[in-house]
Amino acid sequence: MMTDSRDLDLPAGYTDLLEDLKATVKAARTKALRTVNTQLIELYWTIGHGVRLQQERQGWGSGVIKRLSSDLHAEFPEMKGLSPRNIQYMTTFAGAWQGGPIAQQAVAQLPWGHVTVLLDKLDIQEKRTSYAAAAVQYGWSRNVLLNMIMNRTIERTGAAPSNFSQQLVAQDSELAQQIAKDPYNFEFLGLSGEVAERELELALTSRITETLRELGPGFAFVGRQVHFDVDGDDYYVDMLFFHMDQNRYVVIELKTGKFQPEFAGKLNFYVALVDDMLRREHHNETIGILICGTKNDRSVRYSLGRSTSPMAVAAYTYDKLPADEKRALPNEGDVVAALEWAEPGTEPEA
Repeated sequence: MMTDSRDLDLPAGYTDLLEDLKATVKAARTKALRTVNTQLIELYWTIGHGVRLQQERQGWGSGVIKRLSSDLHAEFPEMKGLSPRNIQYMTTFAGAWQGGPIAQQAVAQLPWGHVTVLLDKLDIQEKRTSYAAAAVQYGWSRNVLLNMIMNRTIERTGAAPSNFSQQLVAQDSELAQQIAKDPYNFEFLGLSGEVAERELELALTSRITETLRELGPGFAFVGRQVHFDVDGDDYYVDMLFFHMDQNRYVVIELKTGKFQPEFAGKLNFYVALVDDMLRREHHNETIGILICGTKNDRSVRYSLGRSTSPMAVAAYTYDKLPADEKRALPNEGDVVAALEWAEPGTEPEA
């Protein structure tokens, strides 16, 4: 009579070893899948490169590509992805990525569906390369990549006027600039026109997952209307975040009207408060981002030039995506969960 192995008394260390082996197997499978994907992308590039050369030299047209598709299907009937349309994508792909071995470029780590999105939605190669690198770095799904492109996420990243280069050391200044977009797109709030600042703040807080997605990777939510007591005087920060990657607090102030110089003075004060009362020794300097309805960039730069705290000023918009692109928005499972702390000053969890 055989004994069910599940009835055995397990020796010490068995559970730990099992978990280690599970992790090892999963990692190996993931690595194998990535290797297979890279090889497929290399193959598609090679096919496209060969066709492209013949198009340039011999003037191959769509009829020849259809015949090539048919002949390849006959030779490799089990292989998908050899349709005339896909071969045309391969040709475009090879023309877009011409420099250096394709396997050494970020795009080779993306599934083919991501590559076709880059080819369909972007005409400038520099932008294709930037979005490909970001998709690899942040693990974007195809729908997330599409949403990021349609929202011009990379084009807006780092675009806000700031005084970071004057208030922070060079390397830190460059990092801080990369988390200050301009403009921010609050289409997901379902608002229009000018609303009360408190209404905008509440809307952003109630849709915190979407807010974090729009702010960008690394942001964690600390709280809204965060209270500070300065010798009996009460002050409240609109929205306070902590940027996990940059290890710093980020103060966000909201203004629904046009930028006014006094707004910068108030944010300057709040950044100084957070830097003095919450920032710990191992944290990088606190920065502030003022988000307002509209702004005159020249007025902004004059105001920031007199500020002593590192700050940026951005506008916001309610621009809507086309309906078919809006359906491609990622769900909450595609976004890193917000880290919300009960008490200001609590250390963020890893």
